[in-house]
Amino acid sequence: MAEKKNILSYEGLKELEDELQELKVNKRQEVAQKLKEARAQGDLSENAEYDAAKDEQRDIEARIEEIEKILKNAEVFDEEESEAGTVNFGSKVVLHDIDMDEVVEYKIVGSTEANFLKGKISNESPLGAAIMRKKIGDIVTIEAPDGEFQYKILDIRKK
Repeated sequence: MAEKKNILSYEGLKELEDELQELKVNKRQEVAQKLKEARAQGDLSENAEYDAAKDEQRDIEARIEEIEKILKNAEVFDEEESEAGTVNFGSKVVLHDIDMDEVVEYKIVGSTEANFLKGKISNESPLGAAIMRKKIGDIVTIEAPDGEFQYKILDIRKK
């Protein structure tokens, strides 16, 4: 079974590559030094510094593995190739939340980069999926467990 492609922007790809480099080059060395210093203290069975360093080492290695898996299946979308006037990957979309009567703005990204607190929503999220390939003026309805919500697309920008 083929693994799911991780759709990334060039910006997201660069961030992951930078994080991977930082983990492999700097963080691994820092933890190795902590382990060396903790071992020098003697008995490892009751050594909290050693246990903490081993936990940190495990977390770093898990994150390295996670990033490598994401990058192995990465597909970078070119924001410039998206159709003008429609919502697509990389689009910044200004929406009017009709129910809350407020204006919100989101950037459409792949699920790997999604971060609601930073205004980045996945194309696979209910709202992201509903507005994909829509145009300015379109109204979309999102069904959620606590009811339906409507959004009107006010503006679409590439950057």
